[in-house]
Parts: sequence; C-alpha cells; structure tokens
Amino acid sequence: MLNVLTAQVRAAHLLVRPEEEWDALTDDLWRAYDSKDSDLVEQLCEPYLASWRVVTRNLLAEPLAAAGIRVARPAHPWAIATLERDGVVQEPLLCSLDNELPDAWEAAAVDGGLQLQHFNDIMSGYESCLRELLARRSA
Repeated sequence: MLNVLTAQVRAAHLLVRPEEEWDALTDDLWRAYDSKDSDLVEQLCEPYLASWRVVTRNLLAEPLAAAGIRVARPAHPWAIATLERDGVVQEPLLCSLDNELPDAWEAAAVDGGLQLQHFNDIMSGYESCLRELLARRSA
C-alpha cells in the first residue's frame, strides 16, 4: 500500500507541474527570503503554499481516504497538510526543521534561515509520513 500511495502522491504533484517547476518555485521563494525582500516573500509565499496544499486537498484526498488517512489543514505553517490515521498525525513539510525548538517559525529557521526543500526531498518526507501512518495502523 505504501508504494501505491507514494506513487500516487508523486504522480499527482507531477500532474500539476514538472519537478523542475516545483524546484524553481522553491528557489524563487528561498531567494526572496535570503535577500530579505519582504514584499517579494509576501507575493510568493501564499501561492507557493497553496500550490502544494491544493494537490493534497483536491487530487489526493480520495486515495488517501481509501487508505484510511484523513486530510486536514496543516497546523505547521510550512506543512502541506495534516494527515491522520487511527489517532496518529503526520505533516509532510516543505522545509527542514529543528524539532527541538517548540516555536514552528523558529524551528523552520534552523541554521540561520528558512531551509526550503526541493521536490525529491519533499516527496521523501511525504513518503516517511505515509510510512509512519501505515506502520502504526498495522502494529
């Protein structure tokens, strides 16, 4: 089941845009953060987050529901969605985190600044979330 869901997640995202375009969006937003251009960050951030989130909400809700996974709005500001199954909650993230920091924004600013991930790293994180959800159910 994990392999099927992982393939569906990847395919749904690639249906929206190719990997290179996902990475270009990431790079554009990262450069805006790095240059401290708050106007550009504001202009790019919401569409960036929305583009990732809409895939899960609109294209993946059905296959995830078929696997018993409920999709909800993310709690973390850089999460794609909140995924829940049998009381276990996971959030695929768009950035690296320092999990020891309690504040979500500070945790995302690990190593001195926001560390956005590229497409393949995001897909790997998504797969890890799915693996955790599926493993807990069968345990």
